[in-house]
Amino acid sequence: MLGLFALLCCLWNPVGVFGDVDPVKSVSVTEGDSVTLKPAVALLLTNKILWRFGDQGVLIALIDDSQISLFDGPDGRFKDRLKLDHTGSLTITHTRTSDSGPYEVNIKRGAGDQVGKFNLTVYSRLPVPAITRDSSQCSSASSASSNCSLLCSVLNVEYQDKNTYSCVLNNPIRNQTTHLDISQFCLPCPEIYCCGFTEPVTRLVIAALVGVAAVAFVVYDIRSRDAK
Repeated sequence: MLGLFALLCCLWNPVGVFGDVDPVKSVSVTEGDSVTLKPAVALLLTNKILWRFGDQGVLIALIDDSQISLFDGPDGRFKDRLKLDHTGSLTITHTRTSDSGPYEVNIKRGAGDQVGKFNLTVYSRLPVPAITRDSSQCSSASSASSNCSLLCSVLNVEYQDKNTYSCVLNNPIRNQTTHLDISQFCLPCPEIYCCGFTEPVTRLVIAALVGVAAVAFVVYDIRSRDAK
C-alpha cells in the first residue's frame, strides 16, 4: 500500500525528474584553452536544446529538429569559437576572460524541461615571475658584504631550505614558480659598484694623466723654441 502511494505521488507531480533545475556547476579554465560544458542528462536527437549566456540569457547555441545553430553572442564575442554536438555539449575554444559568466542549458523534453546551470571563470595566463637583485645595495663595500636585497615581480615569496627561496605567482587553478639559491645569486658586488671611491679615483687618475700630457707638451714647446 505504501509503495502504491509513493508511485501515485510521483505520477501526480508533473515536474518530476525532467523539470528539475540542476545545481550551479563551477568551471575554471586558463585563457586560451578550450572548455566543454556538458548537460547532466542523456539526450536524444529529438530533444530541443538551448544554450544561453550572461545575466540577460542571450541565446548562443541551439539544437532544433536535429539541426544545430550557433550564434555570435553579445558583441560578437563567440564568433567562430563555439561548437555544439548532438549530445548537447557546448565547447568554447580559445577562451577569453570575457567568456566568464553564467551559462544555462535548457533541454525541452516531453515530460518537462531540464535546466542546467554553469558558472565559468576564465583566468588570465600567468607569466613566469622574475627575480632581480637590488643594485642599490651595492652603494658601499660594507653593505655589499652584509646585505643581499632581492626583488620579486610578485609579492608571494616562499622560503624553503638551505638558502633556497621561490617566487610564486598563482591563481586557483595554476601557478608559476621561479626558484632561487641565494648562495649563487648573492655574489659580491662588482668593484665598480660596491666600492664607493672607485669612480672618484678614476676621475683623479684621468685628470692627472691629462695634466702630465699638458706639461709635457709645454716643455717640448719651450725646448723647441730654445733650439731655434
